[in-house]
Amino acid sequence: MLASLFTVVFAAAAAYAAPAGNAVAVSPDPSQVSIRDIVYGGSGCPQGSLGSFISADRQTFTLIFDQYVASIGPGVPVAQNRKNCQLNIDLKYPGGFQYSIFSTIYRGYVGLDAGVNGLQSSTFYFSGQTGQTTTSTSFKGPIDGNYEAVDNVALTSTVWSPCGANQALNINSQVRLTAANAAARGQITDDSIDGKITFVVGVQWQKC
Repeated sequence: MLASLFTVVFAAAAAYAAPAGNAVAVSPDPSQVSIRDIVYGGSGCPQGSLGSFISADRQTFTLIFDQYVASIGPGVPVAQNRKNCQLNIDLKYPGGFQYSIFSTIYRGYVGLDAGVNGLQSSTFYFSGQTGQTTTSTSFKGPIDGNYEAVDNVALTSTVWSPCGANQALNINSQVRLTAANAAARGQITDDSIDGKITFVVGVQWQKC
C-alpha cells in the first residue's frame, strides 16, 4: 500500500493583509500558538492507518496516510471511487485573537484515462459554527503525473474562529473519481512518486 505524507503549516508568525474593515493587520506571539491535539477518521484514514508527528515548536504537524487513495475502473468496487478524511485540530492561541484559512496547497499524484474526472476538495469549519469554507481542484483525463494545486480562499468566503473561545478547526477532505466510460481507469492519491506530499494551510489573524 502506498503511503502519503501530509504536512500542515500554521503560519502564525506572519502578519497578513487584514479583511476590509480591519484597520491593522496583526498576529499573536508565535510562541503562544500551539497544536494541542489531532483527531481523525474516515474511509481514507481509518483508525490505525495514520501516523502523526507534531514539531517541537508546535507550529506544524505531519500526517502519514496508508489508505488515502481513490480508484475507479473495471473490477474496482464503487466504494473505492471516493475516499474522505475528517480532521479535528485543537489549536491553542491567546485570547483576543481569531483566525481563518486563506490558502491551501495540495501536492499529489493523479492518473486518469480519457473520460475520467477527479476531484480533490476540503471543507473548513469551526466546531459550533454554521459557516464553512471549501477549496477544490478538478482533474480531467487523460492525465498522468504529480500535481500541485494552490487554492486561495475568497474574502467573501472567509470563516473566522469565534472570539472568546478556542473552538477546534475541522477539515473534511475528500478525493473522488467519476467515469463516463465503464472501461476507463483512474487513481487519485495524496501520494507522489517521491512519497513527500504536503498539504499547506495558510492562516490569517485579526484581533477580536
